[in-house]
Amino acid sequence: MHKALADPLRIRLLEALWEMPQSARELADRAELPADRLYYHLGQLERAGLIEIAEYRPLARGKVERVYAPAVTEPPSDAASPEEMAEFLGSMLDAARADINAAYRSKQAGGRREVDVHRGALRLTDEALAELREHIARLATQFGDRDTPGVWTRVVIALVDLQDRPSPDATACLRGRHE
Repeated sequence: MHKALADPLRIRLLEALWEMPQSARELADRAELPADRLYYHLGQLERAGLIEIAEYRPLARGKVERVYAPAVTEPPSDAASPEEMAEFLGSMLDAARADINAAYRSKQAGGRREVDVHRGALRLTDEALAELREHIARLATQFGDRDTPGVWTRVVIALVDLQDRPSPDATACLRGRHE
């Protein structure tokens, strides 16, 4: 699953489908790419179980097009290897970079798009880190209603330890030796 999402275009396609089911033609218009370039990526997402065909829409002259919909709302993070997770996060950052560039181009053309970036380092205890994670989860739940009208907004939050530290098992083991 994470291998399928190790491409920023696939992440953008999946996110577009979270908004509403769409055909490759509709996704191509949105991505400003030819539809035939998307079929490979849609196939990868489908094989990974991330999207499914929601319906077949009739077209002119007896043709039909597939309409894709998401099969999951959020890919699980615990099933990935560290390498897969790193590739997935790299693709997420590439997708966020593309969104930020599009927002700045829109602003330069007179559109209204907001971009807020915060990057910092915090010194956190294990308890403070757990509390911060709980706050982030609450905010995501509070503001994450996909059916609420409003402006789709990309939110990327990464909590990454900047220093090595002993695992909880190693700490308990060390405590056991000293007692």
